[in-house]
Amino acid sequence: MAKSESSEGGQIGSKKQLAVLLSKLKGFEGPKVRAEQYTTDPEIAAEVLWAAFMNEDIGKVSVDLGCGPGILGIGLLVLGAERVYFVDFDKDALETAKNNLEKAKSECKVLGEAVWVLDDVANFNEKAGLVVQNPPFGVKVRNADRLFLKKAFEVGEVIYSFHKSEGKQFIDTFSRENKFRITNIMDFNFPLKATMSYHSRRIKRINVSCFRMERVS
Repeated sequence: MAKSESSEGGQIGSKKQLAVLLSKLKGFEGPKVRAEQYTTDPEIAAEVLWAAFMNEDIGKVSVDLGCGPGILGIGLLVLGAERVYFVDFDKDALETAKNNLEKAKSECKVLGEAVWVLDDVANFNEKAGLVVQNPPFGVKVRNADRLFLKKAFEVGEVIYSFHKSEGKQFIDTFSRENKFRITNIMDFNFPLKATMSYHSRRIKRINVSCFRMERVS
């Protein structure tokens, strides 16, 4: 049975409250072009995280793969995850995530444990009930999104993963090949803010979907 908005999650009792909290956290500072470092929009992050909460997918151990400034992983902790692994190769991004977690703790109750992992996601092997990720879309490095998905399939039981909406057929096929199935798709008009030197528009919007996938027993 799904949880009500007022049941659990510390001081966060609604999706709106979660979005407000996440909007107070910092994004990437000096984002790296090749790694496609774009901060997840707080409204979209809240939508996905609240869905995970209502689906009772947030449990003992979760992973934020390629966590960047930690928006998704911190959201999991706020919503009651007992332990969250924050995995990223970028030392500066992890430092921002640590500072963001302290900011979140000053705003609401956070009881879970954060584990910081400075490494490539390919080297991460801890098993988890839930994986959340907003990976590179494979624009700058071909198949970067495939590498993230493969790792998520290896370590997780339930996965929430962002990808370009045009890749739905690939995600479906790849998940089946790895003994997962798509249960839900959330479509968004994803804002990419002008954070790179070559950007000519303040905000560019692209069609992005978050896929919920679960292991087939």
